[in-house]
Amino acid sequence: MGKSIRIYLPNDTVAGIRHAEIANWTGQALACPRSLFSELREWPEVQRPGVYILFGVNDETGAEIAYIGEAEVLADRLHSHLSGKEFWSELVSFSSKDENLTKAHVRYLEARLVVMAGEANRYQLENNQTPALPALPRADRDAMEEFLAFAKTLLGVLGHRLLDPLVVRRNVIDSQNTALDKHTPTPAAKVLEPSSVFHLRVSGLHAKAVWTEEGMVVLEGSDAALKPASSLTGGAVALRQMMIASGVLESLNEKLIFRRDHMFKTPSQAAGIVTGYSINGRDNWKLDDGTTFKQYFESGLDLI
Repeated sequence: MGKSIRIYLPNDTVAGIRHAEIANWTGQALACPRSLFSELREWPEVQRPGVYILFGVNDETGAEIAYIGEAEVLADRLHSHLSGKEFWSELVSFSSKDENLTKAHVRYLEARLVVMAGEANRYQLENNQTPALPALPRADRDAMEEFLAFAKTLLGVLGHRLLDPLVVRRNVIDSQNTALDKHTPTPAAKVLEPSSVFHLRVSGLHAKAVWTEEGMVVLEGSDAALKPASSLTGGAVALRQMMIASGVLESLNEKLIFRRDHMFKTPSQAAGIVTGYSINGRDNWKLDDGTTFKQYFESGLDLI
């Protein structure tokens, strides 16, 4: 089902404050760069309870990082983070237009957002622990899960896919359905099925990957060469070093291991990081039946 989304730009620029809402939803989102927080602080939308996410980059590893929090008055809590947290460059807050969110509601939203972001594993979370999930009446819990579904959509529209896993395992979907009753997840990422997994086997290495709407996702547990060859481009060497520094790749038994799923823009970029040298990923990533990536997508769709 389609959604109608409205984004208001008070500064007449996409780099400034953005107010986003979805038709027929009582929630609202505000995205703001750190440099404009003094202006945002005067908005009535942040003078109420809500949840917020701070976004930034780890200066040492280049990894994207985020911090999730809640507040009874968003403006006051966010102001405290100007001096308390140095890493962030942008914030996104969520509140209700009808002012019906209570302290228990925003605590529930915060706890669920931390769990969802951890499961998606796209960003390095600065939260030291997962908040306890407060007890809510069933009707309130269902309302908050609906709120989260809309918030997830707006986060993506505002440029942060914090809650979208790179791939979705079938057993994760089943467990989520059991835990959240009628709330069926609607993943934007590719659902991982054995028949859709590509393999790269070379020089004693074995890597697995799937193609998604964003690119090639090499799966957790895949192998990679311990050291790059001289033929690997400088950009790819730097990327490998960043992945090692951020913990995506870890040395084990004379090779590197992917400790979590990682997305690459093209099959060849993914193959180069795995093998440690320049290689045509379109010809070397193969399904179990031997079909190459190129053959699988030879319908004319240019995916690379």
